[in-house]
Amino acid sequence: MNHAQRLRQTIEDEIVDGVLPPGTRLDEVQLAERFGVSRTPIREALLQLAMTGLIEMKPRRGAVVSTPDPTQLLEMFETMAELEAACARLAARRLTPQHQAELVAALEACRAAAETGDASAYYAENTVFHAVIYRASRNGFLCEQATQLSRRLAPFRRVQLRVRNRLAQSFAEHEAAVEAILAGDGALAAERMRAHVIVQGDRFSDLILSLRRDNAAA
Repeated sequence: MNHAQRLRQTIEDEIVDGVLPPGTRLDEVQLAERFGVSRTPIREALLQLAMTGLIEMKPRRGAVVSTPDPTQLLEMFETMAELEAACARLAARRLTPQHQAELVAALEACRAAAETGDASAYYAENTVFHAVIYRASRNGFLCEQATQLSRRLAPFRRVQLRVRNRLAQSFAEHEAAVEAILAGDGALAAERMRAHVIVQGDRFSDLILSLRRDNAAA
């Protein structure tokens, strides 16, 4: 991994972790000073991130952490829901003892985090939970695609968890999905995971309003 790739990974992690929220301007000079490098590797790292869709290169503003328009964001969540439904369906059919143990442990970690009411702690455990289901599908290509889109949507999934009562609701949805996976019911597991991930109606309205508040405060 060269210098630009390491910088790209660091900046990407900060976007995914919410340190750099949607709408944040990424100034090349400030980033170069922060990391103690010239602007060349910073520029290369930002171009790499632009290719993933995590940031946009805008005229006169430079690099900005992406905030997709509502239609695109809805389409991305629809795609994510289908990928995760497929993972859950395959996991229900192919669950190994090791993946079962990991899934149960991840669910209990989500329970503990939800009980604290700490959205950041819950988000961290939520990420682990979903990753276990991806791996449990035992389909490497599907796991890779789900992981990539999950990282692309990470800033928006994080914002969702700040909505009132969403932690308890999310955990209840986790429990229902795990119940179906452990029972070996692939169709039900897919249905429950799809419903858990997709955002529509009030949930989508809440997400858009939260993003607008964050951008206004930035």
